[in-house]
Amino acid sequence: MKMQDYDIKDITLAPSGRQRIEWVRHNMPLLTGLKEKYGALTEREKPFHGVRISLSIHLEPKTAYLCETLAAAGAAMSVTGCNPLSTQDDAAAALAEEGMRVYAVHGESEEDYYRHIEMALEHRPHIVIDDGGDLAACLHGKRPDLAEEVRGGGEETTTGILRLKALAADGRLKYPVVAVNDARCKHLFDNRYGTGQSVWDSILRNTNLIVASKIVVVAGYGWCGRGIAMRASALGATVIVTEIDPVKAIEARMDGYQVMTMYAAASLGDIFISATGCRDVITLEHMVLMKDRVILANAGHFNVEVDVRSLEERAERSYEARANIIAYVLPGGKTVHVMAEGRLVNIAAADGHPAEIMDMSFAVQFMSAMYIQQNYKKLPRDVVDVSSEIDDLIAGQRLSAWGVEIDRLTPEQEKYLSSWDL
Repeated sequence: MKMQDYDIKDITLAPSGRQRIEWVRHNMPLLTGLKEKYGALTEREKPFHGVRISLSIHLEPKTAYLCETLAAAGAAMSVTGCNPLSTQDDAAAALAEEGMRVYAVHGESEEDYYRHIEMALEHRPHIVIDDGGDLAACLHGKRPDLAEEVRGGGEETTTGILRLKALAADGRLKYPVVAVNDARCKHLFDNRYGTGQSVWDSILRNTNLIVASKIVVVAGYGWCGRGIAMRASALGATVIVTEIDPVKAIEARMDGYQVMTMYAAASLGDIFISATGCRDVITLEHMVLMKDRVILANAGHFNVEVDVRSLEERAERSYEARANIIAYVLPGGKTVHVMAEGRLVNIAAADGHPAEIMDMSFAVQFMSAMYIQQNYKKLPRDVVDVSSEIDDLIAGQRLSAWGVEIDRLTPEQEKYLSSWDL
């Protein structure tokens, strides 16, 4: 393989990456089943034979295993990350050693990050798999010439889907995109249980502080916010939720949490976690009201939910309080702690969602890519839903992996449920 086929930190890290990929493989039975099924076919029989796929997802061992599964099914893979701090260099090295095109380095500059996004598209993909929409942004902005052969894509996050729906509403979306995030087997589990556990895993391992007795403020009560609040409460915290949606605010209140504005919560919280997908959720105006040594974390996709830039401008000085935590000292001596530079805390400062959770999400990605490949000629240039057949298939396989059986409708029950004449 030519050196220009990858741009990573160090290819000698590959053995470490391989070891960690093997660990997740044993805990991802759905992907393993797909890899074994399609890997056993002849090259011409494989569903992605001759198909080029560009992928931009948090580049760590679970994502690496998805890439291996797609490659086993015939895809020519070109891989990059979707966050400069979430790339794990040994996982990137393992994929590069296998012969994949890989362009990602942990902690790279913003300039290098977007250069790698563009490099991942240089092999002119037929399918793009996105987490946050950066591949799509490049294809619709700087490099529309690379979109000419794109048959469709999949989007992993709420944030990315919002961006793509805006493009579609303007009539500018160049190819169909499957809303992977909206699949029941994705958002009900990945966003709630995955985010709920992985956010607190990151906060606990990086702060070494107790959660019980603290006041935790969760901004946003979507599926991610629900999971974060649920786990905070289970750890013994008092939970406050801030929302803009009155229905979600009612739900949070009925789930037992206090609900108020961010301004009202600012002086009360010990730990603040944003999970909205919007910008300027926690601003400097809020920060000046907060307790000394407060902890701020972002569980949304982009580093715009916490206004770190204004905090940097106002602070008299800053320093590294612990790994992945920067302390900002404001005039008057108050200190504000920001985790992971305001980036996605559960992956930029930890290992992301548990393997079993990502097994379901990535099985949806795999099946959605197959759906695109099989149906792209008749799909509209729009954001389309994951089919119920895919959701049901993956859910059934997950239950089977647990050894769980469920009831099925009898013919009489099916007739009863579908008949007007009861």
